[in-house]
Amino acid sequence: MTDQNFLTKEGLEKLKNELDELRTVKRKEIAERVQQAKEFGDLSENAEYSEAKNEQSFIEGRILEIENILKNVTIFKEGTKSDTVRVGSTVTVSGNGGKKSYTIVGSNEANPAESRISNQSPLGQGFLNKRVGDAVEVTTPKGKINYSIENIS
Repeated sequence: MTDQNFLTKEGLEKLKNELDELRTVKRKEIAERVQQAKEFGDLSENAEYSEAKNEQSFIEGRILEIENILKNVTIFKEGTKSDTVRVGSTVTVSGNGGKKSYTIVGSNEANPAESRISNQSPLGQGFLNKRVGDAVEVTTPKGKINYSIENIS
């Protein structure tokens, strides 16, 4: 079974641009570095060659990762009104000593510092499909935390 990847339009464009950059620019640059490193001689003791090959592996891995994300992508629009919390919702919760707002996004766009939490995170999973007024108990690495859904936008 394949996992669905949730992205905003902006997130999709960022990934497509990154993929294009990796394929057209970075691949060429790293191929030139590998070729130059080969010219230094004995490959078994050639640090430049090893480093270039490692970077080449990283770039190829990232290309495959992005291609797999794009194969199973679902585009969502942030801020669309709904009665239940879903990917794209901004949810205001109270609990743990105050109110806080989170935007539920796909794991590829999560940024907890900006209150953008993944739908796969403990908080994201706890909030999904809940309605205003629902109580939510979320098990986090720090223990169980209780929240109340205040608003969904």
